[in-house]
Amino acid sequence: QVQLVESGGGLVQAGGSLRLSCAPSGRTDRYYAFAWFRQAPGKERESVAAINWRGTYYADFAKGRFTISRDNAKNTVYLQMNGLKPEDTAVYYCAAGNVVGNLVGIFEASYSYWGQGTQVTVSS
Repeated sequence: QVQLVESGGGLVQAGGSLRLSCAPSGRTDRYYAFAWFRQAPGKERESVAAINWRGTYYADFAKGRFTISRDNAKNTVYLQMNGLKPEDTAVYYCAAGNVVGNLVGIFEASYSYWGQGTQVTVSS
């Protein structure tokens, strides 16, 4: 069983930056994919970015502003968010799953393990 713990959320002004972290508590296969999703109040959860051993994938709104990375030595996945906008306000969730092929999209059903989420609030 893998438990994911997110951290790094908070309140930031528009244009600012935050770095979210996701640390699995159990052992994860190095081929596992990790992804970030987010859910804003009153909206459905949407994908943000994903990473596995083959590469990365970003939602269109995240391209150029967000960067997903993985530190295998620390067993931690990061989401660096720059140029934040008020519309980025949401609860951000880290997820892990056995997605070993090329990332051609980010599909919730592919991710078996989820964190509790961390709140990101961007003020205008």
